[in-house]
Order: sequence, then structure tokens, then C-alpha cells
Amino acid sequence: MDLNKHTNATTLLEKHFDIAFAAPDGIKKLRELILSLAMQGKLVPQDPSDQPASELLKEIEAEKERLIKEGKIKKSQPLPEIKPDEIPYDLPNSWEWVRIEQLVSKIGSGSTPRGGKDAYEIEGIPFLRSQNIWNNEIRLDDVAFISEETHRKMIATKVISMDILLNITGASLGRCAIVPDDFAEANVSQHVTIIRCVNPEIRRFIHCLLLSPYGQSMIWSRQVGMSREGLSKKVLEQFQIPLPPLAEQRRLIAKIDELMARCDELERLRSDRDRKQITVHNSALNRLIIAKDQSDFNTAWQFITQHFSELYSVKENVTELRKAILQLAVMGKLVPQDPNDQPASELLKEIEKEKERLVKEGKIKKSQPLPKIKLDEVPYNLPTSWEWTNLQDLFAVVTDGDHQAPPKVDDGIPFLVIGNLNTGKVTWENCRFVPHDYYESIDWGRKPSKNDILYTVTGSYGIPIFIDSNRKFCVQRHVAILKSVESSPTEYITHLLKSKYAFNYATSVATGIAQKTVPLSGLRRMPIAVPPMNEQHRIVAKIDQLMALCDNIEKQIDTANSKQTNLLNAVMTKV
Repeated sequence: MDLNKHTNATTLLEKHFDIAFAAPDGIKKLRELILSLAMQGKLVPQDPSDQPASELLKEIEAEKERLIKEGKIKKSQPLPEIKPDEIPYDLPNSWEWVRIEQLVSKIGSGSTPRGGKDAYEIEGIPFLRSQNIWNNEIRLDDVAFISEETHRKMIATKVISMDILLNITGASLGRCAIVPDDFAEANVSQHVTIIRCVNPEIRRFIHCLLLSPYGQSMIWSRQVGMSREGLSKKVLEQFQIPLPPLAEQRRLIAKIDELMARCDELERLRSDRDRKQITVHNSALNRLIIAKDQSDFNTAWQFITQHFSELYSVKENVTELRKAILQLAVMGKLVPQDPNDQPASELLKEIEKEKERLVKEGKIKKSQPLPKIKLDEVPYNLPTSWEWTNLQDLFAVVTDGDHQAPPKVDDGIPFLVIGNLNTGKVTWENCRFVPHDYYESIDWGRKPSKNDILYTVTGSYGIPIFIDSNRKFCVQRHVAILKSVESSPTEYITHLLKSKYAFNYATSVATGIAQKTVPLSGLRRMPIAVPPMNEQHRIVAKIDQLMALCDNIEKQIDTANSKQTNLLNAVMTKV
């Protein structure tokens, strides 16, 4: 390789570190670039005094012949020569393109012990599965064990030190680790293949190659199987490997280790920076929420405005800001109170009158009054014009969908389940349908309509959906229906149900272990901070304004990140 070309590549690579630090996935791309340069012979200069790779290959072939004669390995089938159209890029003169099978004494996956999981023991010989194999390390925190007897029966799957272990199926396809020199005995499952190099010294280079973009592209593009991705032994054996001289491999590995250590340091610095930003921001938001008076509130807000660009350079902080906006709203701290507003107590009286009218019309049954909310039950103090009340008191009825399995038809009235609602909006695609006469038989209170609120109560619980459409539909029993009257503060309550306070309350009353459910009795008792109606309008308008601001901040973050990524990509193409 031309020394000037190598120097230019190294210089540009050095410049990448600052740019990579700023780009969202810059450090990941930098690691990929380091390995790509290494596999192309561009990371370190070639030394004309190095013994060429062709000689290394002869030594490996001679050693394989010796192992075959001694009966330690079997002679493999002849491999096809590497054709010119199989060569993805040119190599330095001292390198060689070879099949990976030419370099190894073993390529083979493991197997499942007889009896499957029933064969696992509390202790014994480690049985390595795909979840134990990670890039650069073997993790034993979730390792299974097999007995000595099972281990002896599975001798073909035995792992020894310096083996390369490669995941060959599933989502972890391509994860790759080297067995440490001091590793004791182990076996592997059928989802892991063992690659054992004839010359153990080349294992580090082969490992880096398999982790490189070139190696990963071979692994992912040549997988087989319809139901679950997989990499067959026959395909793996024929991988084309760029083989450098052994002396250059040593220099390459030393350089890779040096540069990867710098990447590790960059990741640590970025993690520390982001953690500090998030910690400082959360502390500032907490000061807003617990502010005892307007002076404390103004001081906390002034800190945020002074450091706005720093605090909102990460999306995690924007997410927390959204939560804080809702929390401040339900505590009466988002907009000022107006002494001319009709107090919330008058609104509650109006709702009660409308509910009494529905009882007389036979649309709903008179509900049992819930106990008044006591002072020791309220989570925070409210402005004097606000009132604490139960959620049930704000709606005609708080109920859920039909408990019986409805009849199905190809076309009719939509029947919505949790999956149609768990994004926070109604998704009509792929919904079921019920007959029109079935829909008409449902009680008025169980027919959601415009200005009602749906609220998921099972599994993905705690998601409110405001209904702004006149479209007819019904819901399953895992969805609560907050049936409104004309005076019900539905827009404000929708925002309140999205708040951290409401979610924490729902979590506190939820029952079940595998799948949590918010019982209707607990939902009806949720203490609600009710503002005067005029203040509700101001709160909703302010929330909408601030959420739009959050949307813009996230767009700005995406734009800034995109610019940094484009800059990094532009520089990387020059290497």
C-alpha cells in the first residue's frame, strides 16, 4: 500500500473522533469504519519485509495435513476457487483471498441435549446458548448447565479456549466472541457455531473480520431458512476472507485495540454528558413542580430558560418536559388563576344536574355516591377556586365494553380492542366488526360517542383517547368508557389522564401479576383536581401551545442530528 494513502486515511480517521462524538450514531459508525479500513489493508502500512500471506497459508495447510494424518480432524471436501466476480475489493500485494474453511480445523454448530431443558442442571458444565454470546465477550449470568455425562455424550459440541463462537440463527445472528485463554470446558447449542483456527494466532483477525461491515454483510446476506434466519455450515465454509501476513495482523490488532479504546472513552464521555444533562434537567423540572410560591417557580423557570439549548439537545429531556407540562397543568401552576372565574364547585353542580336528568330518562342508573375526598388523601394543594372530586362525579357513567364475546361479521360496526388504541389514537385499520343489531342492543352508556373518553385498563393500561368523531363503534371489556354529559370537562380530563399523577394512581390500584388491570372501582375513585371551566380552556390552550413547542424542539434535534450524521458520512467517504 502507498504510505501516503495510509497516512491520509489515518489523518482523516483521527478527525472522525470529534465528528463522531457529535453525531447520534457516530461512534458506532466510527467502529465500523475502523474495521472496514482494517479489512482492506488501509489501517496500518504494509511492510515489504513481512512474510506474505501466501506463506502463512502454506503453513496452515501443512498443519491441517498433519492433524488429518494423526486422525484429529477429518479431510474436508475440496472448495471451489474464488472467482474474480466474488472478490469485493482489491487487496495489498502481500494479502490473499481465501475461503474461511482453509484456515480452520473445525466449523460446526452445537446441539440440544437429550431431554431439552429437562437436561439442565443447577451446576456442572456450562451450556452456552445464543444469549450467552455477545460481541467481544461471553456472558455467563444466564448460563445453563449440563451434567458431566451429558457433556461426554456431546463431545462434538465441546468448546475449548481460543475458539470463535458465532451466533448463526435468530435476532442475534452475527454476534461473535472469542473463548478466553483461561476458559474451562463448555458446550454450545445448535444456535451457536464453533470456528476453530488451525493457527490460533489468527483468531483475533478472523473475529474482527466477522464483526466488520464486510463480515456482517456476508452473514446476513447468506442466511437460509424460511421460518427462522440461519447460517449453514456449508455456506459459512465458503466465506471469502482477506488474509494479511501474520506480522501485519499483529499490527492491525494492536491498532484496532488502540482505536476501539478511544471509542470506548468517547462513549463514556458522551454517556456522562447525557446523564448530567438529564439529571440537571429533571432536578430543574422538579423545582418547578414543588415550587411553594411564584417566586420559587420563577427562579426555577429562569434556570431552564438560561440553559435551554443545553438542556434540550437530547430527546429524553423533551419527553420529561411534556410530562412536567401536564403535571403543572393539573396542579394549577401552568396558567394564572382569574378571580372572576366561576369556581369549579359550580361546574360540579351543573354536571350533577345533567346526570339526574339522564337518570330520569332511564339512560343511566343512579350511582352510589363515593365518600368525599379527605385532606389526607389529596396529593397536593390546589388553588382556592379548584375542587377535588372523584372521576365518577365528572361523567354520566364510568364503565367498560361488553364482557361477552361479540358475534363477528365481515362488515358492520367496528369493534375496537386494545391494539386499536394503544398508540393514544383510534386506529381503524385491521379492526373487527359486529352486526348492526348487536350494536343497537348495547346499553347507551357502553356506546362511545363524540366527546367521550376511552381509557385502556388492561395490559397497556393508562392510555386515554378523546373521541372527536361521530362514527359508531363499540369496544372490548379491556377498555373503559368515560361517558360524558354536556358539562363534562373532557378535553382537560384527557390531558390529566396522560399525566404522571394519573398513571401513578392507576398503577397503585392495578391488580394482577402477569397482566395488570385497572379495576373500574379504582378508576371511578381517582381523585381529580377540577379547575373552573374558564381556566380549563386556558389550560388546554396552553398545553396545546407548549406541546407544539416540544414538537418543534424535537424537530430541531432531529435536524441537528441529521446534519452531524451527514457531515460524518461525507468525511467517511473520503477515507
